[in-house]
Amino acid sequence: MIGSKRVRLIPVAEDASVTQLELFFDLVLVFAFTMVTDLAAEDPSAVNVLRAFLVLAVMWWLWIAYSWLGNVVRADEGFTRVAMFAAMGAAFIAALAVPEAFHDLPGGWYGPLVFAIAYLAVRLVHLTVFWLASAEDAQLRGQVARWALGSISIGTTLLVVAALTSGAVQIGLWIAAIAGDMLWTLLSGDDWRVNSAGHFAERYGLIIIVALGESIVATGVGVAGLPISWPIALGSLLGLAISGLLWWAYFDMAALAVEHEFRRATGERQIRIARNSYTYWHFPMIVGIIALSLGLKKVLYYVGDASHHTLHDALTGIPLYALYGGVVLYLVALIGFKHYATRQISATRPITAAALLALIPLAAALPALAALALLCAVLVAMIAWETVRFAENRDAIRHGA
Repeated sequence: MIGSKRVRLIPVAEDASVTQLELFFDLVLVFAFTMVTDLAAEDPSAVNVLRAFLVLAVMWWLWIAYSWLGNVVRADEGFTRVAMFAAMGAAFIAALAVPEAFHDLPGGWYGPLVFAIAYLAVRLVHLTVFWLASAEDAQLRGQVARWALGSISIGTTLLVVAALTSGAVQIGLWIAAIAGDMLWTLLSGDDWRVNSAGHFAERYGLIIIVALGESIVATGVGVAGLPISWPIALGSLLGLAISGLLWWAYFDMAALAVEHEFRRATGERQIRIARNSYTYWHFPMIVGIIALSLGLKKVLYYVGDASHHTLHDALTGIPLYALYGGVVLYLVALIGFKHYATRQISATRPITAAALLALIPLAAALPALAALALLCAVLVAMIAWETVRFAENRDAIRHGA
């Protein structure tokens, strides 16, 4: 127990699981991911997609802060419970302000500043609880102090300044805020704590499920209100299948192999796996899934809106690159995630990623639904090959055979 009974913080046990309050917290991220997808889909231009990416990066950095905190003190006990609800409120306001993160809409509060201040509030709540949690741990207290010195001042201050600017200067400040925050976290030291490797791995696995769930929601919302038809049914099932195949690619072997190494590691090596394999390599996975969501949404719009498109229309431009490129980015991040922890790379996934990039010109010439089916077929081939080719390794990892 840390602190007095009035401000009680309960350390996370080694065999802990993710708490229900942490899952509740993640619902805010579900909404934020949806808002980011909508922001990109509203105007799929290069500049607007960049803005959506930057908002996603900020919301990701918000989430990872609490993934580390929840591994040190129980999220659902004592003062931390109250802090989590306060952070959820501020994060929800930030998510609501996503459409206005870069430019204010008529009426109401000034959107960019609301987003920046809400984000600042979430970070300050996190810092306060971490500071209290490190009261009896000099090493952790030093790490928190070093991290906060640069991370809070860079990441949050530049966003507040960016809210008062516009155009290229505003985007430049956002990039500087995110890059500076991520770089400072990397360089600020390895004196963090991982109280429960199982809890930490589970937390990141669940956020992958959250993101994949958002891709399914985006697929359904894209055709909401349209009369059901065979193109909509087929496109929806293909989208669901692709999300399921990405789930398989992560959870069937890769996540378990990394978790086994993570549990065996100690000291700085364990901290670095937590930071690099999980915190850093999971971000491009999330970006890839959100990009996929944008592509799926556009495909379903093409096949469902007969007044503007026909079944022969091809998916082109940024939506096509988001559809295929999102899956490629996800696979590349999976390779990096596993390699950092295990030093192993399966040739199947780099080959699949390269094949998908090579198939983009063909996909651009096909009807949108056919391009989606081609993407699904390539992923089915990858998963089927891995399941047969690595059957013994798979049994060993999953069942200890």
